[in-house]
Amino acid sequence: MNLLQASYQRLFPEQEFPYQTYIEYNRRLADFNANIRLHHNILSLHLNLQWKDIDEEIKIGLVQRLLLRVLKKKGHTPNIDLYHNFVRNIPALMPKTKNDNVLESSFARLNQQFFQKQLEQPNLGWGTDSFRKLASYNFHNDTITVSTLLASARAEILDFIMYHEMLHKHHKFKHRKGRSSFHSREFKEAEQAYPDYQKIEKEIAALIHRKKLRSSWWKW
Repeated sequence: MNLLQASYQRLFPEQEFPYQTYIEYNRRLADFNANIRLHHNILSLHLNLQWKDIDEEIKIGLVQRLLLRVLKKKGHTPNIDLYHNFVRNIPALMPKTKNDNVLESSFARLNQQFFQKQLEQPNLGWGTDSFRKLASYNFHNDTITVSTLLASARAEILDFIMYHEMLHKHHKFKHRKGRSSFHSREFKEAEQAYPDYQKIEKEIAALIHRKKLRSSWWKW
């Protein structure tokens, strides 16, 4: 019985397993990523190579989560809990290979001011000129990525964006009844405790508006 079959039959113990399967470990996917596809009666599972040596029970939780998504069903198992607990602790396993002096300075300022220097520095890097996502924290590779739109912004604006992503790393996420919550009450309270956060949010909105106008002008 392979990984897909075992995961399915624990989710749906009273059902026959009706699919052919294909499972591949590769380096093409990002760190600790995986995806599943259903085409006719063929289930294809692709996992980053880092999953190969991870405990089977944790992998079953990962695959069950993917199966519920692709089959558009709801459910919950102890293995899914195991998987989410593992993901929350991935940052401690990841090597720190990406850094940037500007982002590192921002992280250090905030770490001292709000986290008593207790938050371990993740990978830090610039992304693309994204308007929709100014920054993100990736639990799978312990990386904060910031839009290059902020490369010339005031330090106060960059710091607020960095602070938001640091809160994601600090508070992690909660998983309950098949859903993951990344903005808990504690997260929101900590974000709103940031000095002048409403004023800075308005500045960020104005900055994005100016950048969009400039981008439209160049395209025109």
